[in-house]
Amino acid sequence: MSLMRSVLLAAAQNRWLRDRASHYKFVRKSVARFMPGETLDDALTAAQTLRSKKIGTVLTHLGENISDRSEAQQVTDHYLEVLERIRQKTLQTEISIKLTQLGLDLSPDFCYENLKTIIMRAAKESIVWIDMEASNYVDATLDLYRRALGEFPNAGVCLQAYLYRTKNDLAKLLPLRPSIRLVKGAYNEPPEIAFPRKADVDQNYFALGKEMLHAKKEQRCVRAAFGTHDIAMIRRLSEEASKEGFSRADFEVQMLYGIQRAEQERLAAEGCTSIVLVSYGTFWYPWFVRRLAERPANLGFMLRNVFAS
Repeated sequence: MSLMRSVLLAAAQNRWLRDRASHYKFVRKSVARFMPGETLDDALTAAQTLRSKKIGTVLTHLGENISDRSEAQQVTDHYLEVLERIRQKTLQTEISIKLTQLGLDLSPDFCYENLKTIIMRAAKESIVWIDMEASNYVDATLDLYRRALGEFPNAGVCLQAYLYRTKNDLAKLLPLRPSIRLVKGAYNEPPEIAFPRKADVDQNYFALGKEMLHAKKEQRCVRAAFGTHDIAMIRRLSEEASKEGFSRADFEVQMLYGIQRAEQERLAAEGCTSIVLVSYGTFWYPWFVRRLAERPANLGFMLRNVFAS
């Protein structure tokens, strides 16, 4: 792992920096590239704009590690409102949630009841995506995902390619016919549990992606979504999808709002399933700094805003 990435990932967990970041104009200006605003209305407006370009969306309300039951209930109620607003506007939009927002740190059973309430309210053809958090949450997240999938086929989960364990996690999930979003990983993990070299992460990502496509062909994977901004990786996996006999619409890529916009539109124009994850909310600092750590170009963008301010 590069020194800059390590520094940024450590900064993402720094409470002092988090409390002060929002006061700096250049930081807020940089954040605006990656999220349309802090409110649900901002996110829904972005979803409508993207729909006009034949791009689908997934909304996520930023926040994590909630330690108060009433606050977790408020998050649950908020997502119920999100689903209702999506329904009213007839958007091609899904949601993605972190289990620590729903009280996982308090009680797995309490968290599951909140998760269940949300999934039951979602449209049956719409996936409720469960984000994957730091490595110490993987077992608990997968346990609750398997529990949810046993009741609701419209539940999906995120897997991280930089973890050594993910190959086995994927193999154990496939008999359950899951929906999976594969990402590279954005947390500060030790080399004992995660690939430290980018080249190894990329190699593992491609291998896992090929396995997901093969499983989808055999109907062992309902949705195989690739969460990446790596254009070379997207094209390699697109070629694999073609070899497996999939149509363009069967190839799904999920990217973050504001990153690789031209590629998002290219994929949609070619008939692929192009989806954008739209984040919103006031708790954006750790999420934003992890975005900087993922790609050096993002950090350069923020630095340009420093000198432009």
